[in-house]
Amino acid sequence: MLFFRNDYGQGCIPEILALLEQANQVSCNGYGQDDYCEQASALIQSKMPDTEVDVHFVMSGTLTNQTILKHILRSFEAVISPDTGHIATHETGAIEATGHKVVIVPNSAGKLNAAMIRKTYNGHMLQYEHMVYPKAVYISNATELGTVYTRKELEEIRAVCDELDLYLMMDGARIGSALMSGVDYTLNDIAKWCDIFSIGGTKNGALFGEAVCISNPLLKPYFRFVMKQNGAMLAKGWLLGLQFIGLFQKDAFYKVAAHENKLAQQLQSHAMELGYPLFMKSDTNLVFLVVTPAELEYLRARVDFEIWDYWNDDIVIRFVTSFHTTPEEVEYLGVYLEEAKEKEPD
Repeated sequence: MLFFRNDYGQGCIPEILALLEQANQVSCNGYGQDDYCEQASALIQSKMPDTEVDVHFVMSGTLTNQTILKHILRSFEAVISPDTGHIATHETGAIEATGHKVVIVPNSAGKLNAAMIRKTYNGHMLQYEHMVYPKAVYISNATELGTVYTRKELEEIRAVCDELDLYLMMDGARIGSALMSGVDYTLNDIAKWCDIFSIGGTKNGALFGEAVCISNPLLKPYFRFVMKQNGAMLAKGWLLGLQFIGLFQKDAFYKVAAHENKLAQQLQSHAMELGYPLFMKSDTNLVFLVVTPAELEYLRARVDFEIWDYWNDDIVIRFVTSFHTTPEEVEYLGVYLEEAKEKEPD
């Protein structure tokens, strides 16, 4: 059976596996205070020469988001998120469990824009201390729908955050795919625009791990205290450092993302040629197709994928490419898509 369910269903890229083999007999300090984490932090910092960032390594995306927001928000403060945002949908109320409200805003192709942020903030100011105080803005890049923010959109969001004194947080679980989608900005720009953001390893060829990058000097102190309190400080932290050495030492991070995007875009184009409607046109490694019940049954007997949503009587399915996906697998999936169309009753 073909596997297109997610981009973290296999192990890791060879570069990381080789590092793990080499490091297996090495003794390291604990809790991220080791030579590997130091080297990984320096490699990440080298991609952002214009901004001095603090880098911390956390195991998972949900734990990363929860730890960040617990750190930067006071008890009465809240975070603004699109309704498709990971913190609003797929984290089992992890943010609310810390006592912070997620103020949900209808998305525009998976995104927020400056006007939405200003309207939401102003609405909460009408009742002031009788409502939570929006203090942070959460965006994902790439978004959960595979779309990517443009330079103009990010600059406008940064401007409204400056105007309203809001922190800008970017969930970068798929930031590699975003950066390799043809945008005209880099990690160096993101470090300037965001107060705090993450670089995803889990969905970009690592075994696990996210790198938290803190740009705003006001947010740098005491982050490790919150990590420890939140269960986000790994005793064998050197394992996380190794992931990011493997990703950034020879730029495998970017090569993996480019590979994922290329295959997904080929798949998306072929599906459109066959007449499959798109739930959302993706720029990255996520492909969302609308299929009939008959097409769904034919495909899921041959392909492992996720049902994402429902569209009237039809079903939205999601295909995801990974570092492990091959051109041959995409070609086979294309054949199955053709066959599913051919077997559809007239």
